Amino acid sequence: MQSHYPAQFDREMGCTETEWLGWLPEAMGNVAWQQTPNSAHAQLGTGSLDIFWQTGEPRRIALISMPRLLVKFRFEGLNDDQRYTFMKRFDLYMQRGGG
Repeated sequence: MQSHYPAQFDREMGCTETEWLGWLPEAMGNVAWQQTPNSAHAQLGTGSLDIFWQTGEPRRIALISMPRLLVKFRFEGLNDDQRYTFMKRFDLYMQRGGG
């Protein structure tokens, strides 16, 4: 998780689009949002968030191949604290790991 989220930023996610779409509803939380092909729009109070994604070439390391999803986040009308509050929950939900 980051300490600051700019109004626009891009990420590479190590997942397939199918996985992403399975996680997205819970990650969005209790906000009004709509999904269209390769994008989602959320109304966040007086502001909004648009998320766009596309499948990237898999990342290959030796014999390992990891899927890549290229994701763009675009906030409008939200201050630093509002972006942080939304993304903190989003990132915690999207976090994957083993142990």
